[in-house]
Amino acid sequence: MFALVDCNNFYASCERLFQPQLHGKPIVVLSNNDGCVIARSNEAKAVGIPMGAPAFQYKTLFKEKGVYVFSANFPLYGDLSDRVMKILANYCPEIEIYSIDEAFLDLKSLKNIELKSYSTKMRKSVLKATEIPISIGIAPTKALAKVANRIAKKFPNETQSVYIIDTDEKRTKALKWLKVEDIWGIGRRLSLRLKAIGVNTAYDFCELNSRWVQQNLSIVGYRLQRDLQGKVSLQLDSPQLKKNIAVTRSFERDYKSYEDIKERIVTFAVTCSERLRKQKSCCNSLSVFIRSNRHKSTLQYNNQISIDLPFATNSSIELAKFAILALNRIYRKGYDYKKAGVIVHRFCPEVNLQQKLFDNRDNRHLPLMSVIDELNKHYGPQKIKLASQDPKRQWKMNQLKLSKAYTTNLSEIITTN
Repeated sequence: MFALVDCNNFYASCERLFQPQLHGKPIVVLSNNDGCVIARSNEAKAVGIPMGAPAFQYKTLFKEKGVYVFSANFPLYGDLSDRVMKILANYCPEIEIYSIDEAFLDLKSLKNIELKSYSTKMRKSVLKATEIPISIGIAPTKALAKVANRIAKKFPNETQSVYIIDTDEKRTKALKWLKVEDIWGIGRRLSLRLKAIGVNTAYDFCELNSRWVQQNLSIVGYRLQRDLQGKVSLQLDSPQLKKNIAVTRSFERDYKSYEDIKERIVTFAVTCSERLRKQKSCCNSLSVFIRSNRHKSTLQYNNQISIDLPFATNSSIELAKFAILALNRIYRKGYDYKKAGVIVHRFCPEVNLQQKLFDNRDNRHLPLMSVIDELNKHYGPQKIKLASQDPKRQWKMNQLKLSKAYTTNLSEIITTN
């Protein structure tokens, strides 16, 4: 059996933890630079605030409905997520952390355990230690555990936030209840395609001819179908190094100047290189994109380019140089740019890099990058910068509604008299 543990309205629950007066109040959390809604409490959903809503368009509704608005406080959310996951690991060591607020548990090692009471005990332990409410779905496969979790979350009073699919009758009933667009891994486009052939529920999806599924939805769709049929096809994923690293940000204001955008692109490339070095990888290709402000009625321009590097590297100096070359190919004058990003791909280990005949990385950068990383670790991020970065500028987003870092900043912890 597999369990999926999901933190309920996680970001909103984190904000309520240190502000208990917010219980029962509508809460939304905004994205980088307070752009759009990325998380909602049930109360916020009830007053009609959609996911992804641009914050500036909903200011009036926020005020009318008494909605509490917060800037995303990722250090706080990450720390509380880590605490929840450590508690779950004490109950079941075979764990796959699927996202910041979700984890799969493989329960096969738990012998002679009554799953309902064990899960209820686990839920109470998390709630007592962190005040974060969780829902638990248990089933013979990961995909069915997702379904069970959805039922536990949808009907908390009837299930006590724990639901177990342990019979074929329960499985069939759950699949007939679940809409096809709500199946784990079925996106909007695919759901429309399935509906066009009469597939409206997860049960309908399971009844499709398996050969048709494999031919039209690939091996991924085939494994998902088998998992929903109760045949284990998806196992816990072991932790792996990232396959790409992206640093993308909306600007705090519109940028027209090439120099301003270039400075941001360089900073993003430097951050990518730092993350590459942290996981001891180098990249062989790089992408850069720029986007104008789509919320304005001015001329719009969006473009992206990917380039293959002449050699694998994780040097901030070399990646910044390549990022500028990519930017030069897509930058156009006369637009109000609001967002940009750098993405690095095609990783390889930084040790034992194969040497090429002509172009190779500058090995002098290896000890230099090591020293820079140590200095930035000791004195704080971005203390040592490239000359092409603005020495006076700190990478600071608009976060006008940011709560305190209650658990990660000693100067902001709660004090009592």
